[in-house]
Amino acid sequence: MVHSSPVLPPLDTLETFARAARLGSFSAAAEESGITHGAVSRQVSRLERWMGVRLFAREARGVRLTPEGMRFFARAEEALALLGNSGERWLPRPSKAVVRLSVTPSVASLWLFPRLAKLEGNELHVELTLEHRLADFGEGTDLAVRCGKGPWAGVRALPLWQEKSFPIAAPALAAQLGQRSDALSLLNLPILHDSNIEGWRRWLAREGLDYTPRGQDRRFEDYNLVIDACAQGLGVALARPPLSDAVLADGRVVAVSQRTLDAHVAFHLIRPDDALRSPAIEFASRFLREAGHDEAAINGFIAPGRPKA
Repeated sequence: MVHSSPVLPPLDTLETFARAARLGSFSAAAEESGITHGAVSRQVSRLERWMGVRLFAREARGVRLTPEGMRFFARAEEALALLGNSGERWLPRPSKAVVRLSVTPSVASLWLFPRLAKLEGNELHVELTLEHRLADFGEGTDLAVRCGKGPWAGVRALPLWQEKSFPIAAPALAAQLGQRSDALSLLNLPILHDSNIEGWRRWLAREGLDYTPRGQDRRFEDYNLVIDACAQGLGVALARPPLSDAVLADGRVVAVSQRTLDAHVAFHLIRPDDALRSPAIEFASRFLREAGHDEAAINGFIAPGRPKA
């Protein structure tokens, strides 16, 4: 990219660009700046001509940063911070746009970590908070992943995938069952579960059994520990695809029943009702595509304001 003079981009366009990027809207940037929507659009266009690339993708309900825009946004924020805060001018700042994601340990270790580099790409850096408590979006969190039935007040949630549960065990333990995989046979082995035993209760109830945890059964706080314990042969667990896909694919556990049951709860991607920042919009879009959602569902989730019923 070759530029004629001026060597540096106009400062007023940087400020307007950064404000529009943070708010995800030219109209909101205009209101905050005290100028017109047209003035914001002209300044952004001027900066795009100087850069020689598109910084925003214009959409019906707002704008979102392009990959080039996200990279430039991180640099623009750094430049504006240096200009406006001389006391911090020598502090190193990230070169990627930051997205703050609150996620349960099981989803992080069993689904997110293998995909994180792909989801971040060259433009994003995801700051993870691993927790079970309800996400506090007032603390700077952009997005969260939680398990439950929903809906929840004050947030927008989209189910990530439909789980179909079925019993699994380590191959050696499965061999002890032989051809017998009925519920009574499974109950001869330790049952492994997380803090919610409703899945096992529902699966066993289909065969007329009322399950109550016993002394030989094992309870773990998070599902990733249930999977690890199952792979080590400590008992029988319920598969929860896609979280259990990897351990099934590599043969560390095998199915011990062909009967499946729809899960009574689901993992959701959750966002505040307030408008998302552009980096969070981009990450949510990539996350939901990876989870198998179509563009209509994605656009409904990332759009500012609640969708009409």
